[in-house]
Amino acid sequence: MSLPLRFKLRKDYYGGALMVVIGVAAAYAATGYHLGTLARMGPGFFPFALGVLLALIGVAVAISARGDDAPEVGGGHGHGHALPDARGAICIVLGILAFLVLGKWGGLLPATFAIVFISALGDRSNRLKHALLLAIAMSVIAAVVFWWALQLQMPLFQWGG
Repeated sequence: MSLPLRFKLRKDYYGGALMVVIGVAAAYAATGYHLGTLARMGPGFFPFALGVLLALIGVAVAISARGDDAPEVGGGHGHGHALPDARGAICIVLGILAFLVLGKWGGLLPATFAIVFISALGDRSNRLKHALLLAIAMSVIAAVVFWWALQLQMPLFQWGG
């Protein structure tokens, strides 16, 4: 039994819509800080710009999802409703939570390592070794870009909050 086109699952459409919602929320939250100008950026300028860019990218992703090649909900095999693979989503959520906890009590390097390593494990094609190497590389990049170049006021390592 085939479902009508309007009931077909469109991951890109919903993903793009979620990006728009998160981007708009981030831009709105950034307006609580001083935005400043391009010449003298305030603390809310960068989060506002990222929120707007995320929302625009989300619109582009949602518009590109208009194709008719989306898979059907339930897989169409007559075996009831197929459950989506939640490994990726769970790993991303756990990675973000680990970043929040380790960022507050452990510093930039442990937090960056944790979010990249845990999120990379959400992709079934990644092996433990690849996730480890990616996390190490991103931790080095984060230290150079955010701590050294941008002088982010977050210690590389710390014990407790």
